[in-house]
Amino acid sequence: MTDKDTRVGFIGLGIMGKPMALNIRKAGYALTVYNRTPGKAGELLKAGAAQARSPKDLARQCDLVIAIVTDTPDVEEVLFAEAGVAAGAREGSIFIDMSTICPDATREFAAKLKTRGVDYLDAPVSGGDVGAVKAALAIMVGGDRDVFERARPVLDTMGTATLTGPVGSGQTVKACNQILCGVNMMGVCEAMSLAAAAGLDLDVMLEVITGGAAGSWALANLGPKIAAGDLTPGFMVRLIQKDLNIVMKAAAEANLPLPGTALAVQNFRSVQASGGGDLGTQAMITVYEMLAGRPVRGRKS
Repeated sequence: MTDKDTRVGFIGLGIMGKPMALNIRKAGYALTVYNRTPGKAGELLKAGAAQARSPKDLARQCDLVIAIVTDTPDVEEVLFAEAGVAAGAREGSIFIDMSTICPDATREFAAKLKTRGVDYLDAPVSGGDVGAVKAALAIMVGGDRDVFERARPVLDTMGTATLTGPVGSGQTVKACNQILCGVNMMGVCEAMSLAAAAGLDLDVMLEVITGGAAGSWALANLGPKIAAGDLTPGFMVRLIQKDLNIVMKAAAEANLPLPGTALAVQNFRSVQASGGGDLGTQAMITVYEMLAGRPVRGRKS
């Protein structure tokens, strides 16, 4: 598929979806967008995108439809509501779900679309809002290789796409990714808590450690936000909690103990319980501040 012959639709213009859609448009693709809040499409319309009245209307116009919405029920509604994608999609088109949802539901949705002649890829992403803006997302794709290769030029406008296996595999790889995000955030918070307790300048500590063996995306991108007292979201606490609940459900079904992930769930749940569900995942630091009875954020020597 090339920018000359592919009409792309994009559903969901939130923190991640809007910059992802903009990158598709910047690459030269004819783009139609849909969002439940139409006003969010303003920047895309200025960039030359068209706006659809419904997912059905969008699917009628497009060869390839991408969605990135919040949860499994939202994907189901986008696809199978009366004015959903399935009602308008043409035979031979491709639907790509870049949301993070349950692998079992992914396989079910793919099977239902297959009966209508519509191909399906699950392609959740990692890299946060920074990666979305920079077109540097890690895209974990599940599906048939021939469908993946047809969709790859579009996926490549948003980051690096890797085929991980059949439909559902992308969601399983994303679950593994979210385990690491949750557990790594605990490590970042604990390291910064110790540094603050010892009277260190957090910015200096982060500069030294980020370049070594303990370096990570979270340390490099969210550590400085914690040091500055910035809890604004690149990815919200309530969303990683949704993702980790998918992980814990899969672990229970496999009789698999994941003690580190379970603790991360409890820490994020504490943030949510205190009203911080819409804060960034770095807000886990507030739990450590509460446990220690001393601040970490904004700590300078």
